[in-house]
Amino acid sequence: MKKTLSVLLALVLGITCMTACSSKTVTQEDDTKLQIVTTIFPEYDWVMNVLGDNPADAEVTMLLDNGVDLHSFQPTAEDILKVSTCDVFIYVGGESDSWVEDALKEAENGNMVVINLLEALGDSVKEEELVEGMQGEEEEEDEGEEEEIEYDEHVWLSLQNASVLVNSISDALEKADPENAGVYEKNASAYIAQINALDEEYKAAVAEGGKDTLLFGDRFPFRYLVDDYNLNYYAAFVGCSAETEASFETITFLADKLDELGLPAVLTMEGNDQKIAQTIIQNTQTKNQKVLTLDSMQSVTAKDVEKGVTYLSVMESNLEVLKEALK
Repeated sequence: MKKTLSVLLALVLGITCMTACSSKTVTQEDDTKLQIVTTIFPEYDWVMNVLGDNPADAEVTMLLDNGVDLHSFQPTAEDILKVSTCDVFIYVGGESDSWVEDALKEAENGNMVVINLLEALGDSVKEEELVEGMQGEEEEEDEGEEEEIEYDEHVWLSLQNASVLVNSISDALEKADPENAGVYEKNASAYIAQINALDEEYKAAVAEGGKDTLLFGDRFPFRYLVDDYNLNYYAAFVGCSAETEASFETITFLADKLDELGLPAVLTMEGNDQKIAQTIIQNTQTKNQKVLTLDSMQSVTAKDVEKGVTYLSVMESNLEVLKEALK
């Protein structure tokens, strides 16, 4: 991976030099606009809400715009060029973003404002956890090598985190574009009020629910969401797992939990073929549970954005799913 990035960075520098020599006029025109680069959809949508009517005519880029999962994203030379020359760069900051460090070393803009979501949240970031019945990943470790702490990257799935991160984005835009600082602050405040109002709806739904446990026949990227509302959970795999096949022991454990707790549904995340969820249900006593889907926003595309999909619209849809799962 590092060797590939080195080649890409060398290519980027070459392209940049050629552009500076042959297209000086175009480069100067591009430099007049505020350039904002985000890696994933939630960051992009938060930025658009803080910009509002976009008084600076900023150009906003979402790198993962074609449905590629954060965990498998590989930046192109064009992506790295965008990062190295932008004014504001926002990324998650977990293990999946290991490429960012090298890209930022080559940044041409010494005044770039960078937001690492995990760093912005500080002590609120959670380590990945292996709960009872969950199938761990098989990893080969060198003898004597100390195991690294892996943090759960899916911080955007907490509305409470979102409020904090929107504030950080507002601060970044105010720093990059002081002339419109008042506009960004006002927009952020109004947007955070909407986020907080939806958070209250989640609290009410959990309080009114007949259950306090969710069961996932899938990867589980919703740790931050369930922790916000003191919900319990069981799942086949951790949120960043690459596993796709559940063991007999995992299926049996989750099926028994469905029976024991009388849960009405098995949950999956978007894009799942539901095979594991269906197998779990077939191993219960009643075999009549529903399969419900929560959206982790890891597959949102530019086309979805054009159709009107927003961070809040997805979280509102997830709320309706949650209500049904907690009946």
